Amino acid sequence: MRMSRGEIWFHRANHMALAVFGLLALSPFVHILAQSFSSYRAIISGDVAFWPVEWTTEAYVKVFHDPGFVRSFAVSVQRTLAGTALSVVLTCMLAYPLSRAYIRGRSAIMFLIVFTMLFSGGMIPTYLVIKELHLMNTFWVYIIPGALNAFHIVIMKNFFQSIPAELEESARMDGASNTGILLRIVVPLAMPAIATIALFNAVGQWNSFFDAVMYVTDSSLKPLQIYLRELVMSGQSNINTTDSLERQLLAVESLKAAALIASTLPILLVYPFLQKYFVKGIMIGSVKG
Repeated sequence: MRMSRGEIWFHRANHMALAVFGLLALSPFVHILAQSFSSYRAIISGDVAFWPVEWTTEAYVKVFHDPGFVRSFAVSVQRTLAGTALSVVLTCMLAYPLSRAYIRGRSAIMFLIVFTMLFSGGMIPTYLVIKELHLMNTFWVYIIPGALNAFHIVIMKNFFQSIPAELEESARMDGASNTGILLRIVVPLAMPAIATIALFNAVGQWNSFFDAVMYVTDSSLKPLQIYLRELVMSGQSNINTTDSLERQLLAVESLKAAALIASTLPILLVYPFLQKYFVKGIMIGSVKG
């Protein structure tokens, strides 16, 4: 259909507004990126805006050679991979039977799951439960408490309900078991929704820091976000520098920017591979209730 002149100008105005908002959202990241490649003199004098001044990669060299950063980075990677994998498996195992009409009591179970989205025990009861389970100062405190998410279960349940029941019936006629149907038919068809909740879990695990503050005191279990928090808030770093004043100041300013960029890149690199599933998984998972 041919658009009128007014509609054409309206679409152009929308595109311009979206471009401006997108640039505004991107500008802080670009500014930090420019600082990470700039010298301390350029940063402290205010010469750095959106392009590096007096280009240097020394901040990244120091960051990647810092044992504290490497250890925290490894903890974040491990918790992200393990937490995402366990959460996706448990979510699919719980959402699939809840999506089948012949399962008795599924309405009551679904009510209990949705109830947790509205009400929670609170910070102190959660702390006491984790303490009684002996999860304090263990790696599993990052994995077990958040292994199931009610919102993700609702998404997967609705997605499973959108899969035609005739596929399951034909598989049963061929002798497939419930596990076989789930792994060979349902899961391959549900990859958009699985990719969606996997992305949600991965981003949540990677950015999480509150559980480390509350339940972990062992420095060897501190994730990357705690490392960044201490670096930014205290203005101090254990990264080795030379004795010159310029290099000491580098550890205060440029290293902050370099560490922030290094902690953001892994999620930015993963997202493009899941983007094609993201919108489809959200839309299909939210159509049916």
